[in-house]
Amino acid sequence: MGGTDDGGNHGGNHGGNDGANLGANPGENPGGNPGENHGATEGATHGATEGAIHGANEGAIHGANEGATHGANLRENFGENFGENFGENLGVNDGANLGANERAVCVSIHDVAPANWSDCLRLLRAVREVADIPLTWLVVPHFHGSEVRAPACDEMLAAVLGEGHELALHGYTHLDTPPLRASPYARFMRTVYTQGEGEFAALDTAEAGRRLGLGLAWFARRNWPVSGFVAPAWLLGKQAWRAVEASPFDYTTTMSRFHLLPTRRSVFSPSLVYAARNGAGRRLSPPCARLLAAALAPMPLIRLSLHPRDARHPALLRHAQGLIERLLSARTPMTKAAFARRLSGAATSPTSTAPSPHQSPSANVHSRHSSADSRNVPYPPWYSG
Repeated sequence: MGGTDDGGNHGGNHGGNDGANLGANPGENPGGNPGENHGATEGATHGATEGAIHGANEGAIHGANEGATHGANLRENFGENFGENFGENLGVNDGANLGANERAVCVSIHDVAPANWSDCLRLLRAVREVADIPLTWLVVPHFHGSEVRAPACDEMLAAVLGEGHELALHGYTHLDTPPLRASPYARFMRTVYTQGEGEFAALDTAEAGRRLGLGLAWFARRNWPVSGFVAPAWLLGKQAWRAVEASPFDYTTTMSRFHLLPTRRSVFSPSLVYAARNGAGRRLSPPCARLLAAALAPMPLIRLSLHPRDARHPALLRHAQGLIERLLSARTPMTKAAFARRLSGAATSPTSTAPSPHQSPSANVHSRHSSADSRNVPYPPWYSG
């Protein structure tokens, strides 16, 4: 389950650094392709919106009591390097091949497991009250180490798979088991941002690969296709990231990006998420999600991540329903696997100023840096692993 109690100063510090670096870089070197003007606009607008809105969103969504420490570490680990790793390349592809009717929305249900099954079904019913759209179900084979077999759960997942939904691997146990490191930042991310559930936050490459293999085997025994992996709490340490890159998955997502693994490209798409863990999060996260959705309106993809705990709070369900309804008025609903296929097509097609209806969105796509350069490896930017 994603973390929900981040520092109160996250928003302010995140916005300051992000907006400064991001706004300065994207528009300067747009590369002369159809994204030139869009790059300039996004440099000014997107830098500001991500700095102000996304920073505020994360600060509010995860807002609790660790603001000062997290804010300082976030500037060091994220703000200073974000423009280098993201902003300088953003303008190159923005605007290419993107039609207004090609924008997508992906709604996912996290932490799918027998222990959470009733809440998952409640989320499904809430979405279907708005529209019967394809969802991505993030499945945890042995949630919190449970060995309980649930044939009824498996049958239902097989049924939704047959209806056009997607099943993706979401860790193996959803538990963070390695010893805590001395770094205050790493401790914060593993114990406050998420309460010991960032399974892939500190695994070495071998152990991460072993767990990925176990998860793939679990899917194979059920004859379920799987093309995506999403780390619990979106936390991927450096070594775990290498294991994911060496895996047969088509995509992974972090808190802020959709990564297409075979082509080493990604799309900026911060996830809309609710903070159901505490009262402050339940009050602040809905308006922040709405503001972030508005700020992301020009983007090719908006993601909404629903968690089992959200289902226990009617106000959050009602807000999610309203948000989905608004997003569907301007976007095509699809699974993450479907968006990965569209993105893969955009990544391999030549740039065109007049996209055909069959072209996939490539706006806001940029190449990832080589894994050999540890400074530029695109790990989740708020976590230094």
